[in-house]
Amino acid sequence: MLSKQEQAKLRGDLFLHLDGIVTAPTAYALFEKGVTSYLLEKKECTLKEIADKFNANDGYLNVALRILCSQGWVDQKVDTQNDSITYSINENSKTAFFHFYLYRGVVHLLKFSEGYHMRKFEKEPFLVLEKVFNKFKENYDIEISAVESVSKIQHQILKHIEGIIVGPRSVYLGMSGMFHKYFMQANFKPEEFHKDADCCGRLLDFFVHLGWFSKENDTYQFSEKGLFYARRASAYGVTVSYIPTLRKLDELIFGNPKAAKDAGDGSREGHVDRMMNVWGSGGAHAAYFKIVDEIIIYLFNKPIDEQPKGILDMGCGNGAFLQHLFTVIEQQTLRGTMLDEHPLILIGADYNKAALKISKANLIQADIWAKVVWGDIGRPDLLAQDLKESYNVDLGEVLNVRTFLDHNRIWKAPDTIDKSRASKSTGAYAFEGKRINNNLVEDSLLEHFKNWEPYVKKFGLLVIELHTVDPSLVANNLGRTAATSYDATHGYSDQYIVEVDVFNKIMSEAGLVPDNKMIRKFPNSDLATVTVNLFRMKS
Repeated sequence: MLSKQEQAKLRGDLFLHLDGIVTAPTAYALFEKGVTSYLLEKKECTLKEIADKFNANDGYLNVALRILCSQGWVDQKVDTQNDSITYSINENSKTAFFHFYLYRGVVHLLKFSEGYHMRKFEKEPFLVLEKVFNKFKENYDIEISAVESVSKIQHQILKHIEGIIVGPRSVYLGMSGMFHKYFMQANFKPEEFHKDADCCGRLLDFFVHLGWFSKENDTYQFSEKGLFYARRASAYGVTVSYIPTLRKLDELIFGNPKAAKDAGDGSREGHVDRMMNVWGSGGAHAAYFKIVDEIIIYLFNKPIDEQPKGILDMGCGNGAFLQHLFTVIEQQTLRGTMLDEHPLILIGADYNKAALKISKANLIQADIWAKVVWGDIGRPDLLAQDLKESYNVDLGEVLNVRTFLDHNRIWKAPDTIDKSRASKSTGAYAFEGKRINNNLVEDSLLEHFKNWEPYVKKFGLLVIELHTVDPSLVANNLGRTAATSYDATHGYSDQYIVEVDVFNKIMSEAGLVPDNKMIRKFPNSDLATVTVNLFRMKS
């Protein structure tokens, strides 16, 4: 049994792995293009100067440089009043930049694997991975420095590389159910589960080296460390699902800003493995479901004439959240005792057709009666019209809930611009490569929530939301937050996560205030990247 201290250490390494999956391709793209050398030469320069020098798309370049800041290798200063962003080197820059060449192998692996299935084991990319791993085992023949500040950066970069080695493989083994199959036996041999037993055995040998399995006479067995990570395989899912974007950073930053989205079948979803993303999101969301329970129980224990007629889960994903909410209401509330007389209207809405398909299948499997419809979070008016015309459901009569979605609306420039606004956000925001001023991001968010006002004034808005964190704070707390991963995957894919304080300020401007009894932050500190709130209209 792992102690709390051991679990904390492994959790810290998992965060460093997530950092690595996004930082390695980012850092190497800047290194290979010469941006890091230019920074060392200039010591300090504006984003515009760098973008002009390298003919870069300033929006994604800004995301990339801010990632280096979150790793403690560069410093950032945002001046919203003059619409200027400045980057400068610090005491870690030279050492870190010098070691960026170590990322070459894993970046090559990401690019090479583009022609192969992300959710299947295939031999050709495995052989490239094996070469990377063999170099990793030898620390790439670098001599670990005796100087503490240097060795810390070396360790950081090696953990990043380890993340790209174990992250995608953990997702593959997790999504396929293979980790569960391994666990069901006291010990096992690769040929019991894999057609290519030789290569899969060599893959398992990677994990033996990392301490995830023990091996005796060609037979493998989980270690406590391995079980810790296997049970958290979905924690890698969302970040790994954006590898199609990360492998195209050269183009996104210095060429075609639409290269990732336009890849694949032309659905504008080429930047992400959506099925993997939904799987990873479902696992991540489960940790917050219990926090929502008390809100749901409170609302559906009220007198029946004061209760919502049902729930609409905007961005229903795989349907897990809607299933959970129904189970809580059915088993733990007054409403659950009178569902025959007062049926619960359940609606799952999502913009993505793959998510709708998965959600429908899961809800049917769970024997939950729900309507699953297409909907755009940025156009609640269209959703309301469709629900009324097709199902005679009033959007304002149900409790509107959403998990990690408002930041993922399609960018729309605000119709009303507050010229006096001075954003406090440190975030890096872009749409198709072009940088968006942080003041406009706040104006857009305000307009977005005002559009929802007619539909949430009666029963409120239950929101689980993702947030960014000041990169200097992240850099001082490496291994304690997944903020770098969130910033990269969301920044490169045109999503708009803002700090907790900024989010709450905009909600207040929109006339929405949180129920103070229901506020939760995760973690409950300045490092919070997730909040749960029940917002109500100001009286």
